[in-house]
Amino acid sequence: MSKKHSQREQVASPPSNSALATVTQQSLSFSGPLPPPGVLAKYNEVIPNGAERIVAMAERQSAHRESLEAQVVAGNVASQKRGSIFAFIICLVALIGGFALLFTGRNADGLAAIISSLTALAGVFVYGRYKQGKERVDKADALATRRQN
Repeated sequence: MSKKHSQREQVASPPSNSALATVTQQSLSFSGPLPPPGVLAKYNEVIPNGAERIVAMAERQSAHRESLEAQVVAGNVASQKRGSIFAFIICLVALIGGFALLFTGRNADGLAAIISSLTALAGVFVYGRYKQGKERVDKADALATRRQN
């Protein structure tokens, strides 16, 4: 939570009879789930248990957000695991099929099946590593930009 507090005084030019007028302007702003303690305490004056209700609302919202994030992470892990298992099965079937073709005398077809499945597997691996590296660089750049601001 960040708070901004500013106070500005403006002095008007004195009129001819030497009277001096001072104008004070004050502003308060904050960001985050909870207002500053002084403002929060004033809610109790207006609404019975107002501050307690606001804090409880912020706690519920935080727990909800954490729950959603945990579900997203668990879903991504499960999806990646399923993808790896299915890729392994497809590659294994292609390799077995290639060896079966080799044993039945179709050497060119068997070698093509084996080589193409291994090439596809290597390509997916290399592309995945490339994407991971690019994401890391993008995240590092975004973090550096945020720190500069």
